[in-house]
Amino acid sequence: MPELPEVETIKRELEKAVLGKKIIDVCVHQGAVIREPGIDKFKKELIGAGIKRILRKAKLLILELSNGKALAIHLKMTGQLVYPGDGKKSRVTFKLSDGKALDFNDQRLFAELRLVDDWRDLKFIKGLGPEPFEITLEKFKEMLDKKKTKIKPLLMDQSFIAGVGNLYAAEALFRARIHPARSAASLSDKEKKALFKEIKETLLEAIKYKGSSVDQYVQLSGGPGDYVRYHKVYDRAGKPCLVCKTPIQRIALGGRGSYFCPKCQR
Repeated sequence: MPELPEVETIKRELEKAVLGKKIIDVCVHQGAVIREPGIDKFKKELIGAGIKRILRKAKLLILELSNGKALAIHLKMTGQLVYPGDGKKSRVTFKLSDGKALDFNDQRLFAELRLVDDWRDLKFIKGLGPEPFEITLEKFKEMLDKKKTKIKPLLMDQSFIAGVGNLYAAEALFRARIHPARSAASLSDKEKKALFKEIKETLLEAIKYKGSSVDQYVQLSGGPGDYVRYHKVYDRAGKPCLVCKTPIQRIALGGRGSYFCPKCQR
């Protein structure tokens, strides 16, 4: 699933490519991805609207429109936005005033499109915790206090901290030298400080390299992100640790595969 760096990459690319353009037509090839309102109303309220502002909240993209509506896009596991699109894999095609198309692709139909009056009222938005860049170290320490939950699943909990998922939680924990199965309450102040620093630095580095193309993620151009080559542990089970050469291990935590070095991470 695209995490904060991937969605931020797409947001920045959309700002350059489609901001200020008008939606002149909407072609719905697979209505299942439109969660609200109905297809006819979805199309009617989008056609003629200009793209006024583009936002990202955690893993959600928001296009604020000139008619006061907002198009919320949750890519989930396999959602993609491609511009200019050719329509070949598109579930919904947005034809724009520049004569080009913005394609919304989604192989597994898990992604969501919602056209709403106010994106702030979305249940997903209301359930989000703060993003790493919105809090101080002291606040992060306070959030971890007395949490008995294992640290890796806790970092993936969007109601605790928003935007971090399986991939970047694994990478940040490796950089901070913290075992993913440790309880949050067991971390020392020094470890909390290191983890907070590495979460932010890992996310910023991934944004710099346009995200990680694992599974179905692509940039707006349709090309891959380049951060995969900088992964230290994610999806490297059995390969030597880049620091100590010990084979990277994979265990299940919170229903997800967790990658770590058993020697470097304690």
